[in-house]
Amino acid sequence: MGSWVREHVWEIPLRRYLSLALAAVLVAAGVFGVRTAMREARQCAPGVSRPAGSGECLGVATGPYDFGQDQFHQVVDSIRKENSTLGAGSYVTVALMLPFTSTTPTDLNDIEHQLQGAYLAQYAANHDPTGQPPKIRLVLANSGTGKDSWKPAVDQLDRMTRSADRLRAVVGIGQSTDPNKDAVAALTKYRIPVVGSSITADDLANGRPGKNPDPYPGLARVAPTNTDEARALASFAKKNASKPILVYDEPGDPYTNSLKRSLTSLLDISYDRQQSFARSDASTEFGNIVPTLCSTTQGTRTILFAGRHTQLQQFVNALGGHNGCPGNSFQVLTGDEASYLTYDKNLDRDALGNNITLLYTSLAHPDAWAKNPPKTGGSTADYGILKGLLDNDKRRPIGPVALDDGQLIIGYDAMQLAVNGIHHSVPRGGTMPPLSAVGRAWSHVRGPLKVHGASGWICLDGHGNPYDKAVPIVRLDSKNGTQFVQLAWPQGRPPTENCPMA
Repeated sequence: MGSWVREHVWEIPLRRYLSLALAAVLVAAGVFGVRTAMREARQCAPGVSRPAGSGECLGVATGPYDFGQDQFHQVVDSIRKENSTLGAGSYVTVALMLPFTSTTPTDLNDIEHQLQGAYLAQYAANHDPTGQPPKIRLVLANSGTGKDSWKPAVDQLDRMTRSADRLRAVVGIGQSTDPNKDAVAALTKYRIPVVGSSITADDLANGRPGKNPDPYPGLARVAPTNTDEARALASFAKKNASKPILVYDEPGDPYTNSLKRSLTSLLDISYDRQQSFARSDASTEFGNIVPTLCSTTQGTRTILFAGRHTQLQQFVNALGGHNGCPGNSFQVLTGDEASYLTYDKNLDRDALGNNITLLYTSLAHPDAWAKNPPKTGGSTADYGILKGLLDNDKRRPIGPVALDDGQLIIGYDAMQLAVNGIHHSVPRGGTMPPLSAVGRAWSHVRGPLKVHGASGWICLDGHGNPYDKAVPIVRLDSKNGTQFVQLAWPQGRPPTENCPMA
Protein backbone atom coordinates (compact mmCIF):
# COMPACT_ATOMS: atom_id res chain seq x y z
CA MET A 1 0.00 0.00 0.00
CA GLY A 2 2.77 2.38 0.89
CA SER A 3 4.59 1.92 -2.42
CA TRP A 4 1.35 2.32 -4.36
CA VAL A 5 0.64 5.60 -2.55
CA ARG A 6 4.16 6.89 -3.18
CA GLU A 7 3.96 6.06 -6.86
CA HIS A 8 0.42 7.20 -7.62
CA VAL A 9 -0.20 9.94 -5.10
CA TRP A 10 3.23 11.60 -4.75
CA GLU A 11 5.89 10.57 -7.24
CA ILE A 12 3.91 10.66 -10.49
CA PRO A 13 2.35 14.12 -9.89
CA LEU A 14 5.64 15.36 -8.53
CA ARG A 15 7.46 14.23 -11.66
CA ARG A 16 4.81 15.95 -13.75
CA TYR A 17 5.13 19.19 -11.81
CA LEU A 18 8.89 19.06 -12.04
CA SER A 19 8.72 18.42 -15.78
CA LEU A 20 6.32 21.31 -16.25
CA ALA A 21 8.48 23.58 -14.12
CA LEU A 22 11.60 22.57 -16.04
CA ALA A 23 9.84 23.21 -19.35
CA ALA A 24 8.73 26.63 -18.14
CA VAL A 25 12.29 27.46 -17.11
CA LEU A 26 13.64 26.36 -20.47
CA VAL A 27 11.01 28.40 -22.33
CA ALA A 28 11.78 31.46 -20.21
CA ALA A 29 15.49 30.97 -20.74
CA GLY A 30 14.92 30.64 -24.46
CA VAL A 31 12.86 33.83 -24.56
CA PHE A 32 15.47 35.66 -22.48
CA GLY A 33 18.23 34.33 -24.73
CA VAL A 34 16.41 35.44 -27.86
CA ARG A 35 15.76 38.88 -26.40
CA THR A 36 19.39 39.18 -25.31
CA ALA A 37 20.60 38.09 -28.72
CA MET A 38 18.26 40.58 -30.38
CA ARG A 39 19.53 43.39 -28.16
CA GLU A 40 23.13 42.46 -28.90
CA ALA A 41 22.35 42.32 -32.61
CA ARG A 42 20.78 45.78 -32.46
CA GLN A 43 23.63 47.32 -30.47
CA CYS A 44 26.12 49.12 -32.71
CA ALA A 45 28.51 50.44 -30.05
CA PRO A 46 28.36 51.57 -26.43
CA GLY A 47 25.44 54.01 -26.22
CA VAL A 48 24.32 53.43 -29.81
CA SER A 49 21.81 50.90 -31.14
CA ARG A 50 19.33 50.24 -33.91
CA PRO A 51 15.74 50.70 -32.70
CA ALA A 52 13.28 48.07 -33.87
CA GLY A 53 12.24 48.81 -37.43
CA SER A 54 15.18 51.20 -38.05
CA GLY A 55 18.38 50.69 -39.99
CA GLU A 56 20.17 53.62 -38.30
CA CYS A 57 22.43 53.40 -35.28
CA LEU A 58 20.95 56.04 -32.99
CA GLY A 59 21.93 57.48 -29.64
CA VAL A 60 25.14 58.88 -28.15
CA ALA A 61 28.41 57.06 -28.81
CA THR A 62 30.10 57.12 -25.42
CA GLY A 63 33.16 55.42 -26.90
CA PRO A 64 34.90 55.70 -30.28
CA TYR A 65 32.46 54.98 -33.12
CA ASP A 66 32.40 56.34 -36.68
CA PHE A 67 28.81 55.24 -37.48
CA GLY A 68 30.08 53.12 -40.34
CA GLN A 69 31.41 56.16 -42.22
CA ASP A 70 35.00 55.54 -43.32
CA GLN A 71 35.63 59.24 -43.89
CA PHE A 72 35.07 59.93 -40.17
CA HIS A 73 37.49 57.27 -38.98
CA GLN A 74 40.68 59.32 -38.58
CA VAL A 75 39.14 62.22 -36.68
CA VAL A 76 37.07 59.85 -34.50
CA ASP A 77 40.28 58.03 -33.58
CA SER A 78 41.93 61.33 -32.68
CA ILE A 79 38.96 62.17 -30.45
CA ARG A 80 39.36 58.74 -28.81
CA LYS A 81 43.01 59.43 -28.07
CA GLU A 82 42.25 62.88 -26.66
CA ASN A 83 39.42 61.58 -24.47
CA SER A 84 41.67 58.78 -23.18
CA THR A 85 44.07 61.34 -21.67
CA LEU A 86 41.38 62.78 -19.38
CA GLY A 87 41.50 61.68 -15.76
CA ALA A 88 38.35 60.68 -13.90
CA GLY A 89 36.62 63.69 -12.41
CA SER A 90 38.67 66.19 -14.42
CA TYR A 91 36.30 66.80 -17.31
CA VAL A 92 32.83 67.74 -18.48
CA THR A 93 31.27 66.33 -21.65
CA VAL A 94 30.19 68.20 -24.77
CA ALA A 95 28.19 66.32 -27.40
CA LEU A 96 28.39 67.08 -31.11
CA MET A 97 24.91 66.33 -32.46
CA LEU A 98 24.60 65.80 -36.22
CA PRO A 99 22.99 63.24 -38.58
CA PHE A 100 26.04 60.98 -38.69
CA THR A 101 24.17 58.23 -40.54
CA SER A 102 23.24 60.42 -43.49
CA THR A 103 23.71 58.81 -46.90
CA THR A 104 23.98 62.07 -48.86
CA PRO A 105 27.58 62.78 -49.98
CA THR A 106 27.26 66.58 -49.63
CA ASP A 107 25.85 66.23 -46.11
CA LEU A 108 28.58 63.78 -45.11
CA ASN A 109 31.28 66.19 -46.29
CA ASP A 110 29.84 68.98 -44.16
CA ILE A 111 29.46 66.66 -41.16
CA GLU A 112 33.06 65.50 -41.52
CA HIS A 113 34.29 69.10 -41.65
CA GLN A 114 32.26 70.17 -38.60
CA LEU A 115 33.54 67.11 -36.74
CA GLN A 116 37.12 68.09 -37.57
CA GLY A 117 36.51 71.65 -36.38
CA ALA A 118 34.92 70.51 -33.10
CA TYR A 119 37.89 68.23 -32.38
CA LEU A 120 40.41 71.01 -33.06
CA ALA A 121 38.59 73.27 -30.58
CA GLN A 122 38.52 70.44 -28.01
CA TYR A 123 42.26 69.88 -28.49
CA ALA A 124 42.97 73.61 -28.15
CA ALA A 125 40.93 73.88 -24.95
CA ASN A 126 42.57 70.87 -23.31
CA HIS A 127 46.09 71.95 -24.25
CA ASP A 128 45.72 75.65 -23.41
CA PRO A 129 48.80 76.81 -21.46
CA THR A 130 46.61 78.35 -18.75
CA GLY A 131 45.25 74.91 -17.88
CA GLN A 132 41.82 76.35 -17.06
CA PRO A 133 39.51 73.62 -15.72
CA PRO A 134 37.58 71.63 -16.55
CA LYS A 135 38.93 69.52 -19.41
CA ILE A 136 36.59 68.83 -22.31
CA ARG A 137 35.46 65.36 -23.36
CA LEU A 138 33.84 65.18 -26.80
CA VAL A 139 31.21 62.59 -27.74
CA LEU A 140 29.07 62.13 -30.86
CA ALA A 141 25.26 62.18 -30.74
CA ASN A 142 23.48 60.95 -33.85
CA SER A 143 20.24 62.77 -34.63
CA GLY A 144 19.62 60.43 -37.57
CA THR A 145 17.71 61.22 -40.73
CA GLY A 146 14.12 60.46 -39.74
CA LYS A 147 11.39 62.69 -38.37
CA ASP A 148 11.80 61.47 -34.77
CA SER A 149 15.17 59.72 -34.98
CA TRP A 150 16.68 62.37 -32.69
CA LYS A 151 14.69 61.17 -29.66
CA PRO A 152 17.00 58.36 -28.47
CA ALA A 153 19.99 60.72 -28.44
CA VAL A 154 18.14 63.53 -26.66
CA ASP A 155 16.81 61.23 -23.93
CA GLN A 156 20.28 59.81 -23.43
CA LEU A 157 21.85 63.28 -23.32
CA ASP A 158 19.40 64.26 -20.58
CA ARG A 159 20.52 61.29 -18.48
CA MET A 160 24.15 62.21 -19.09
CA THR A 161 23.65 65.58 -17.37
CA ARG A 162 23.06 63.71 -14.10
CA SER A 163 25.74 61.03 -14.43
CA ALA A 164 29.51 60.95 -14.17
CA ASP A 165 29.56 62.14 -17.80
CA ARG A 166 28.64 65.65 -16.57
CA LEU A 167 27.22 66.68 -19.95
CA ARG A 168 27.24 70.48 -20.07
CA ALA A 169 26.47 71.42 -23.69
CA VAL A 170 25.36 70.13 -27.08
CA VAL A 171 26.84 71.70 -30.21
CA GLY A 172 26.16 71.31 -33.90
CA ILE A 173 22.50 70.42 -34.70
CA GLY A 174 22.90 70.94 -38.47
CA GLN A 175 20.40 72.38 -40.91
CA SER A 176 17.34 74.45 -40.01
CA THR A 177 14.72 71.72 -40.43
CA ASP A 178 11.51 70.85 -38.59
CA PRO A 179 13.03 67.72 -36.96
CA ASN A 180 15.96 69.79 -35.74
CA LYS A 181 13.54 72.38 -34.34
CA ASP A 182 11.87 69.59 -32.38
CA ALA A 183 15.25 68.29 -31.19
CA VAL A 184 16.36 71.73 -29.97
CA ALA A 185 12.99 72.24 -28.27
CA ALA A 186 13.42 68.94 -26.42
CA LEU A 187 17.03 69.62 -25.44
CA THR A 188 16.26 73.08 -24.09
CA LYS A 189 13.17 71.76 -22.30
CA TYR A 190 15.63 69.56 -20.40
CA ARG A 191 17.62 72.77 -19.76
CA ILE A 192 20.59 71.50 -21.74
CA PRO A 193 22.62 74.41 -23.23
CA VAL A 194 22.80 74.21 -27.04
CA VAL A 195 25.18 75.93 -29.47
CA GLY A 196 23.97 75.81 -33.06
CA SER A 197 26.73 75.80 -35.64
CA SER A 198 24.93 76.17 -38.98
CA ILE A 199 21.29 76.73 -38.02
CA THR A 200 20.16 80.09 -39.44
CA ALA A 201 16.33 80.05 -39.59
CA ASP A 202 14.67 82.92 -37.74
CA ASP A 203 12.14 80.60 -36.08
CA LEU A 204 14.90 78.39 -34.68
CA ALA A 205 16.16 81.23 -32.52
CA ASN A 206 15.26 83.24 -29.44
CA GLY A 207 14.41 86.93 -29.30
CA ARG A 208 11.14 86.63 -31.20
CA PRO A 209 8.20 89.03 -30.83
CA GLY A 210 5.18 87.94 -28.82
CA LYS A 211 4.40 86.44 -25.44
CA ASN A 212 7.17 83.84 -25.62
CA PRO A 213 10.26 85.61 -26.95
CA ASP A 214 12.65 82.82 -25.93
CA PRO A 215 11.10 79.45 -26.81
CA TYR A 216 14.51 77.73 -26.64
CA PRO A 217 16.02 78.70 -23.25
CA GLY A 218 19.77 78.14 -23.30
CA LEU A 219 20.15 78.19 -27.10
CA ALA A 220 23.05 80.16 -28.60
CA ARG A 221 24.24 80.27 -32.20
CA VAL A 222 27.40 81.22 -34.02
CA ALA A 223 25.73 81.74 -37.41
CA PRO A 224 23.66 84.85 -38.18
CA THR A 225 19.91 84.46 -38.51
CA ASN A 226 18.46 84.35 -42.02
CA THR A 227 17.27 87.91 -41.50
CA ASP A 228 20.82 89.06 -40.74
CA GLU A 229 22.18 87.07 -43.68
CA ALA A 230 19.52 88.62 -45.89
CA ARG A 231 20.40 92.10 -44.60
CA ALA A 232 24.03 91.52 -45.53
CA LEU A 233 23.02 90.08 -48.91
CA ALA A 234 20.58 92.94 -49.51
CA SER A 235 23.27 95.53 -48.84
CA PHE A 236 25.39 93.78 -51.48
CA ALA A 237 22.48 93.40 -53.91
CA LYS A 238 21.47 97.06 -53.67
CA LYS A 239 24.88 98.00 -55.00
CA ASN A 240 25.12 95.21 -57.56
CA ALA A 241 21.57 94.43 -58.78
CA SER A 242 18.53 96.14 -60.25
CA LYS A 243 14.98 94.80 -59.81
CA PRO A 244 15.93 91.23 -58.92
CA ILE A 245 13.56 88.29 -59.38
CA LEU A 246 12.85 85.96 -56.46
CA VAL A 247 12.60 82.21 -57.03
CA TYR A 248 11.42 80.44 -53.88
CA ASP A 249 10.37 77.09 -52.43
CA GLU A 250 6.64 76.72 -51.72
CA PRO A 251 5.52 75.68 -49.07
CA GLY A 252 9.16 75.61 -47.94
CA ASP A 253 10.66 74.94 -44.50
CA PRO A 254 12.07 77.08 -41.65
CA TYR A 255 15.21 78.03 -43.58
CA THR A 256 13.66 78.78 -46.98
CA ASN A 257 10.63 80.57 -45.60
CA SER A 258 12.56 82.97 -43.38
CA LEU A 259 15.01 83.69 -46.22
CA LYS A 260 12.12 84.42 -48.60
CA ARG A 261 10.38 86.74 -46.11
CA SER A 262 13.55 88.66 -45.39
CA LEU A 263 14.61 89.12 -49.01
CA THR A 264 11.11 90.13 -50.10
CA SER A 265 10.89 92.76 -47.38
CA LEU A 266 14.41 94.14 -47.55
CA LEU A 267 14.54 94.43 -51.35
CA ASP A 268 10.87 95.32 -51.84
CA ILE A 269 10.24 92.53 -54.35
CA SER A 270 6.73 92.87 -55.75
CA TYR A 271 4.55 89.82 -56.41
CA ASP A 272 5.01 90.07 -60.17
CA ARG A 273 8.76 89.51 -59.70
CA GLN A 274 8.37 86.24 -57.77
CA GLN A 275 8.35 82.66 -59.04
CA SER A 276 7.56 79.71 -56.78
CA PHE A 277 8.38 76.04 -57.22
CA ALA A 278 7.35 72.86 -55.42
CA ARG A 279 10.31 70.96 -54.01
CA SER A 280 8.75 67.60 -54.91
CA ASP A 281 8.68 68.49 -58.62
CA ALA A 282 11.38 71.15 -58.79
CA SER A 283 13.29 69.87 -61.82
CA THR A 284 10.12 69.89 -63.93
CA GLU A 285 9.04 73.32 -62.70
CA PHE A 286 12.47 74.80 -63.37
CA GLY A 287 12.03 73.69 -66.96
CA ASN A 288 9.01 76.03 -67.08
CA ILE A 289 10.51 78.88 -65.04
CA VAL A 290 13.73 79.17 -67.03
CA PRO A 291 12.08 80.07 -70.39
CA THR A 292 10.18 82.85 -68.61
CA LEU A 293 13.40 84.21 -67.14
CA CYS A 294 15.10 84.02 -70.52
CA SER A 295 12.29 85.86 -72.29
CA THR A 296 12.44 88.80 -69.89
CA THR A 297 16.22 89.06 -69.54
CA GLN A 298 18.15 91.93 -71.03
CA GLY A 299 21.84 91.91 -70.22
CA THR A 300 22.62 90.58 -66.74
CA ARG A 301 19.68 89.66 -64.55
CA THR A 302 19.86 89.05 -60.79
CA ILE A 303 17.92 86.12 -59.37
CA LEU A 304 17.43 85.70 -55.63
CA PHE A 305 17.01 82.04 -54.73
CA ALA A 306 15.28 80.93 -51.52
CA GLY A 307 15.64 77.16 -51.58
CA ARG A 308 17.72 74.24 -50.40
CA HIS A 309 20.99 73.18 -52.03
CA THR A 310 19.50 70.21 -53.92
CA GLN A 311 17.01 72.47 -55.69
CA LEU A 312 19.68 75.15 -56.21
CA GLN A 313 21.82 72.59 -58.02
CA GLN A 314 18.84 71.63 -60.23
CA PHE A 315 18.05 75.29 -60.90
CA VAL A 316 21.61 76.19 -61.91
CA ASN A 317 21.77 73.17 -64.20
CA ALA A 318 18.46 74.11 -65.82
CA LEU A 319 19.42 77.77 -66.20
CA GLY A 320 22.86 76.96 -67.60
CA GLY A 321 21.64 74.21 -69.88
CA HIS A 322 18.80 76.14 -71.54
CA ASN A 323 19.34 77.19 -75.13
CA GLY A 324 16.94 80.12 -75.16
CA CYS A 325 19.19 82.72 -73.53
CA PRO A 326 21.98 83.53 -76.03
CA GLY A 327 23.94 86.63 -75.07
CA ASN A 328 22.36 86.89 -71.61
CA SER A 329 23.88 86.21 -68.22
CA PHE A 330 22.54 85.67 -64.72
CA GLN A 331 23.72 86.55 -61.26
CA VAL A 332 22.20 84.17 -58.70
CA LEU A 333 22.29 85.34 -55.08
CA THR A 334 21.32 83.02 -52.24
CA GLY A 335 21.97 82.02 -48.63
CA ASP A 336 24.51 79.77 -46.96
CA GLU A 337 22.88 76.54 -48.23
CA ALA A 338 24.89 77.07 -51.42
CA SER A 339 28.03 76.03 -49.54
CA TYR A 340 26.82 72.42 -49.84
CA LEU A 341 27.45 72.66 -53.59
CA THR A 342 31.17 73.35 -53.15
CA TYR A 343 32.02 69.72 -53.90
CA ASP A 344 28.75 68.59 -55.53
CA LYS A 345 29.63 66.41 -58.53
CA ASN A 346 26.13 66.81 -60.02
CA LEU A 347 26.47 70.57 -60.44
CA ASP A 348 27.00 71.80 -64.02
CA ARG A 349 30.34 73.56 -63.56
CA ASP A 350 30.39 74.62 -67.20
CA ALA A 351 27.33 76.76 -66.56
CA LEU A 352 29.23 78.63 -63.84
CA GLY A 353 32.03 79.25 -66.29
CA ASN A 354 29.73 80.63 -68.98
CA ASN A 355 26.63 82.67 -68.20
CA ILE A 356 25.95 82.16 -64.48
CA THR A 357 27.59 83.79 -61.48
CA LEU A 358 26.55 82.13 -58.22
CA LEU A 359 27.10 84.27 -55.12
CA TYR A 360 26.02 83.38 -51.60
CA THR A 361 26.36 84.34 -47.97
CA SER A 362 28.79 81.90 -46.41
CA LEU A 363 28.99 81.15 -42.72
CA ALA A 364 32.77 81.43 -42.95
CA HIS A 365 35.60 81.48 -45.47
CA PRO A 366 39.37 81.01 -45.06
CA ASP A 367 40.18 84.13 -47.13
CA ALA A 368 37.78 86.47 -45.33
CA TRP A 369 40.48 87.84 -43.03
CA ALA A 370 43.51 87.33 -45.26
CA LYS A 371 43.92 90.73 -46.94
CA ASN A 372 43.05 94.21 -45.65
CA PRO A 373 40.51 93.06 -43.05
CA PRO A 374 38.42 95.63 -41.17
CA LYS A 375 39.75 96.84 -37.82
CA THR A 376 36.87 95.26 -35.88
CA GLY A 377 34.56 92.27 -36.27
CA GLY A 378 37.36 89.70 -36.54
CA SER A 379 41.03 89.52 -37.40
CA THR A 380 43.77 87.71 -39.27
CA ALA A 381 45.26 86.71 -35.91
CA ASP A 382 42.02 85.09 -34.72
CA TYR A 383 41.78 82.98 -37.86
CA GLY A 384 45.51 82.27 -37.57
CA ILE A 385 44.96 80.36 -34.32
CA LEU A 386 42.87 77.79 -36.18
CA LYS A 387 45.38 77.74 -39.01
CA GLY A 388 48.13 77.04 -36.48
CA LEU A 389 46.20 74.07 -35.10
CA LEU A 390 45.89 72.67 -38.61
CA ASP A 391 49.61 73.14 -39.25
CA ASN A 392 50.80 71.80 -35.88
CA ASP A 393 52.75 68.55 -36.35
CA LYS A 394 51.81 67.40 -32.84
CA ARG A 395 48.10 67.47 -33.62
CA ARG A 396 46.43 64.12 -34.20
CA PRO A 397 45.47 63.26 -37.82
CA ILE A 398 41.94 64.26 -38.81
CA GLY A 399 41.80 63.24 -42.46
CA PRO A 400 41.77 65.43 -45.58
CA VAL A 401 40.98 69.06 -44.74
CA ALA A 402 38.82 71.44 -46.80
CA LEU A 403 38.13 74.95 -45.53
CA ASP A 404 36.38 76.81 -48.33
CA ASP A 405 32.90 75.47 -47.56
CA GLY A 406 33.20 77.13 -44.13
CA GLN A 407 31.95 74.08 -42.20
CA LEU A 408 35.21 73.23 -40.40
CA ILE A 409 35.57 76.86 -39.35
CA ILE A 410 32.01 77.17 -38.06
CA GLY A 411 32.25 73.79 -36.28
CA TYR A 412 35.42 75.01 -34.56
CA ASP A 413 33.74 78.26 -33.50
CA ALA A 414 30.63 76.50 -32.16
CA MET A 415 32.84 74.36 -29.92
CA GLN A 416 34.84 77.45 -28.93
CA LEU A 417 31.65 79.17 -27.78
CA ALA A 418 30.60 76.10 -25.77
CA VAL A 419 34.02 75.92 -24.08
CA ASN A 420 33.88 79.66 -23.36
CA GLY A 421 30.49 79.26 -21.66
CA ILE A 422 31.67 76.27 -19.64
CA HIS A 423 34.85 77.95 -18.39
CA HIS A 424 33.05 81.17 -17.46
CA SER A 425 30.44 79.20 -15.49
CA VAL A 426 32.85 77.57 -13.05
CA PRO A 427 32.13 78.98 -9.56
CA ARG A 428 34.93 80.77 -7.77
CA GLY A 429 37.15 78.22 -6.09
CA GLY A 430 35.51 75.35 -7.98
CA THR A 431 36.35 73.26 -11.02
CA MET A 432 32.98 72.12 -12.38
CA PRO A 433 30.22 74.39 -13.74
CA PRO A 434 26.58 73.76 -12.83
CA LEU A 435 24.48 72.84 -15.86
CA SER A 436 22.14 75.80 -15.34
CA ALA A 437 25.02 78.30 -15.28
CA VAL A 438 26.31 77.40 -18.75
CA GLY A 439 23.14 78.45 -20.57
CA ARG A 440 23.07 81.73 -18.66
CA ALA A 441 26.65 82.48 -19.73
CA TRP A 442 25.54 83.30 -23.31
CA SER A 443 24.14 86.65 -22.16
CA HIS A 444 27.65 87.82 -21.23
CA VAL A 445 29.38 87.01 -24.54
CA ARG A 446 30.15 90.54 -25.70
CA GLY A 447 32.67 93.29 -25.04
CA PRO A 448 35.74 91.86 -23.29
CA LEU A 449 34.07 88.42 -23.07
CA LYS A 450 33.36 88.11 -26.80
CA VAL A 451 34.66 85.01 -28.52
CA HIS A 452 37.43 85.69 -31.03
CA GLY A 453 36.14 83.24 -33.58
CA ALA A 454 37.94 82.10 -36.71
CA SER A 455 34.82 83.19 -38.61
CA GLY A 456 34.80 86.61 -36.94
CA TRP A 457 33.85 87.98 -33.56
CA ILE A 458 31.03 86.16 -31.81
CA CYS A 459 29.12 88.79 -29.86
CA LEU A 460 25.74 87.58 -28.60
CA ASP A 461 22.67 89.63 -27.84
CA GLY A 462 20.52 88.94 -24.78
CA HIS A 463 18.83 86.06 -26.62
CA GLY A 464 21.93 84.12 -27.72
CA ASN A 465 22.03 85.40 -31.32
CA PRO A 466 25.20 86.78 -32.95
CA TYR A 467 25.15 90.54 -33.23
CA ASP A 468 26.39 92.10 -36.49
CA LYS A 469 28.39 88.96 -37.36
CA ALA A 470 30.69 89.16 -40.38
CA VAL A 471 29.05 87.61 -43.47
CA PRO A 472 31.43 86.61 -46.29
CA ILE A 473 29.99 86.99 -49.79
CA VAL A 474 31.45 84.07 -51.73
CA ARG A 475 31.39 83.05 -55.38
CA LEU A 476 31.24 79.40 -56.37
CA ASP A 477 33.73 79.01 -59.19
CA SER A 478 33.66 76.80 -62.26
CA LYS A 479 36.12 74.39 -60.65
CA ASN A 480 35.82 72.64 -57.30
CA GLY A 481 36.21 75.61 -55.01
CA THR A 482 35.09 79.09 -54.01
CA GLN A 483 36.31 82.65 -54.34
CA PHE A 484 35.94 85.15 -51.50
CA VAL A 485 34.35 88.38 -52.80
CA GLN A 486 33.92 90.68 -49.79
CA LEU A 487 32.64 90.92 -46.24
CA ALA A 488 29.14 92.24 -45.67
CA TRP A 489 27.50 93.24 -42.40
CA PRO A 490 23.89 92.98 -41.20
CA GLN A 491 24.13 96.49 -39.76
CA GLY A 492 25.86 97.81 -42.87
CA ARG A 493 29.21 98.23 -41.10
CA PRO A 494 31.47 96.30 -38.69
CA PRO A 495 30.65 96.44 -34.96
CA THR A 496 32.39 98.85 -32.66
CA GLU A 497 35.25 97.74 -30.45
CA ASN A 498 32.82 97.35 -27.51
CA CYS A 499 30.72 94.82 -29.44
CA PRO A 500 27.49 96.19 -27.89
CA MET A 501 24.26 94.30 -27.29
CA ALA A 502 21.69 94.61 -30.10
